Amino acid sequence: METERIVSAWKRPDDWEAEVSLRPRTLNEYIGQDKVKEHMDLFITAAKQRGEPLDHVLLYGPPGLGKTSLAHIIATELGVGIHTTSGPAIERQGDLVAILTSMQSNDVLFIDEIHRLSRSVEEVLYPAMEDGAVDIVIGKGPGARSVRIDLPPFTLIGATTRAGMLTSPLRDRFGVMSRLELYEAKDLQSIVIRAAGILGVAIDEDGAGEIAKRSRGTPRVANRLLKRVRDYAQVRADNHITCEVASEALSLFEIDDKGLDHLDRRILLTIQRVFGGGPVGIESLAAAIGEEADTIEDVYEPFLLQLGLVQRTARGRCITSLGYQYLGLTPPEEMAGEPQ
Repeated sequence: METERIVSAWKRPDDWEAEVSLRPRTLNEYIGQDKVKEHMDLFITAAKQRGEPLDHVLLYGPPGLGKTSLAHIIATELGVGIHTTSGPAIERQGDLVAILTSMQSNDVLFIDEIHRLSRSVEEVLYPAMEDGAVDIVIGKGPGARSVRIDLPPFTLIGATTRAGMLTSPLRDRFGVMSRLELYEAKDLQSIVIRAAGILGVAIDEDGAGEIAKRSRGTPRVANRLLKRVRDYAQVRADNHITCEVASEALSLFEIDDKGLDHLDRRILLTIQRVFGGGPVGIESLAAAIGEEADTIEDVYEPFLLQLGLVQRTARGRCITSLGYQYLGLTPPEEMAGEPQ
């Protein structure tokens, strides 16, 4: 299952405690995403100088890149409280109204997975974000009446992995929209070294670089791999992580130097062996490997596409010449003109 994969960017139950302890507290501690940090520093400073709440912020991008951490940092830098919830957790309009009316002036409301808000709850947010008020209906039938409740000024920070699923009325009410990108290996190396220091793990730069190289551009994956390599080093390598130790540990967990695991390789091998390299429809591929089509499309495929090992065509999925090279095979002659 996806939730059991070490290289999964999605949050797992065992990530919570580690992420809280490793989470950066200020913008200076937050590694990477330099453009986003520069913009946020500017907006936060301006808002504090005016004594006003920060504009509503939408953070979007792949999972595991630090959207939740950045939301908490924004609240810390503003010097205000933060109220945290998620789209699926707010089931009724009254739940959201209760949260909004309990906040202090200029507080931050952080809604993770904001694209999963129900339409009725989302409609409560519109006047709250725009007019600083919510409308509630008291009573039923002919005697029902609408009452407007004024709210203290606040900042809504929404986080989503699927910005395209947000409705236009909600998306248009955010004053600041920031996309978080996948991390470079050097930034991940710095994150691993910082995390190792907090965890009390002895690691050298080459060892941190080896973990970073296999972390799929994602800090959450890097921290998770560090914990697994720490276990290996404790049992088999005198509690010290070098490049060789990290490589041995990650090879034991079947994670190669590109960050692919056995499930990624299984998809590539199935396309090559069962379907002759493609094209193959997503439903046929899903049936061949025993996974849901949506899981392949949303979870496994994006990283394979990013590395250029697979491509989508009108007729289905195909292995690229890079994909053949990764599998140690010679690409077919018709791919001779493709970039290597």
